[in-house]
Amino acid sequence: MHKPSFNQIFMNLATDLAGRSHCVRAQVGAVLTKDTRIISIGYNGPPSGTHNCDEEWPEKGCDRDSKGSCSLALHAEENAILYAVKNGSKIEGATLYTTLSPCIACARLILSSGISQVYYKDSYAAYKGLNSDEGVDFLERFGVNIAQLEK
Repeated sequence: MHKPSFNQIFMNLATDLAGRSHCVRAQVGAVLTKDTRIISIGYNGPPSGTHNCDEEWPEKGCDRDSKGSCSLALHAEENAILYAVKNGSKIEGATLYTTLSPCIACARLILSSGISQVYYKDSYAAYKGLNSDEGVDFLERFGVNIAQLEK
């Protein structure tokens, strides 16, 4: 009997969590782990208790900010990190699994919070139509191990 790896288990969980997102444009999930244990989970969407975009604006989603991104949403990585910190978890040396490679803002947060390994499923650059994955490049430049998991 084939046992799934922890990488497979955690990425599957991140993928399942993405389905909880209320964003009408993209659904992203994240799992923050340490020593094969889950520290925190997250998915993209507005701060808790504010709005559910798919219910309030089902056709177009929330208003766009100056860069064309959601004006209300926290990214899945942000939600996972913020929840961990809010609950006193130590995330130095943790591993993050995310269904979409981190944007540059999330990459800065990942580096600053001491996360040492990131696995992602799909490319943010490919999703956004950009030339390169700025977040991946940033994390590699500053010594965070980052890799795309095989599909």
